[in-house]
Amino acid sequence: MIDRRTLIAATLATAATPLSTRMASAETQVSRMTASAFSFPGLSGSEIRLAEYAKSPVLVVNTASECGYTPQYDGLEALYRKYKARGLVVLGFPMNDFGGQEPGSNKEISQFCVNQYAIDFPMFAKTDLMKNPLYKDLASATGQRPKWNFHKYLVDRGGKKVQSFDTRVAPEDPKLVAAIEKLLEEK
Repeated sequence: MIDRRTLIAATLATAATPLSTRMASAETQVSRMTASAFSFPGLSGSEIRLAEYAKSPVLVVNTASECGYTPQYDGLEALYRKYKARGLVVLGFPMNDFGGQEPGSNKEISQFCVNQYAIDFPMFAKTDLMKNPLYKDLASATGQRPKWNFHKYLVDRGGKKVQSFDTRVAPEDPKLVAAIEKLLEEK
């Protein structure tokens, strides 16, 4: 049986493989994988393929516009701007799972992110934590499921190593920054 780390690696690293090839080699990857596990709609509606980020360290964050932690958008954007030239990608997944704190439409979320926080990192369409296959895999790999908005998962290049950071760990927290810098040094 393939473990969850392998599943995440397959999700991030093999998305560029044609569907027919993935289907033919499903036994060696993960039999339950579907095309939806490899891409998600962005806030604008266009599909964003996770394969684009397979060779980059990725910080995956569940976001919400009306949360007490929403000001973390500033720190997330600062991390993205500081480290994107070295390969870091921040991926935002708006969710309404915790306290109903992301009630808006994708268009409203997009306008909020741009107008209030000048977000430039990739943002996905609003999703449901329990239905999002990437989040299921990240939670399984770390043994830590988000308990609130702005939970962070740091995934290494290729998706083999995943670290989990609680909501209370701010983007500028030295522990998170050190973990990011360590991944950026690894090739």
